[in-house]
Amino acid sequence: MAEHAPRPDQPRLRPAPLLFEPAQAASDPEHFFDLESIEDPRALLERATELTLAFRAAADRATEFQAMAAAQLADPRRFDRLTTADIAERAEWTEDYAKKMVDFGRDLMRGGEGPGHVDPV
Repeated sequence: MAEHAPRPDQPRLRPAPLLFEPAQAASDPEHFFDLESIEDPRALLERATELTLAFRAAADRATEFQAMAAAQLADPRRFDRLTTADIAERAEWTEDYAKKMVDFGRDLMRGGEGPGHVDPV
């Protein structure tokens, strides 16, 4: 899933700040974090790379939270627990992927993989 997840011996990357833009600028489809206004290709590459890393880090972290939520929802001790089919439907996953995410979430909650490891498949 996330190919660029840090290894356990690497520190977690801190994402670049995602600067929020005024609603007018955000509604412009050509406007994306002010990248279109950067003329220097070196500066553009640097900022675009920062954003890429920030979005990857955010996606990895969100995946960890998805997995933990799936594991909590599937917990057999819950009276309102969901089946993996129900979780898959809610998250728009396949049932097989939901099972892997539940296992991944359980492992995360036990502290098995540690933060930053995102590879439920």
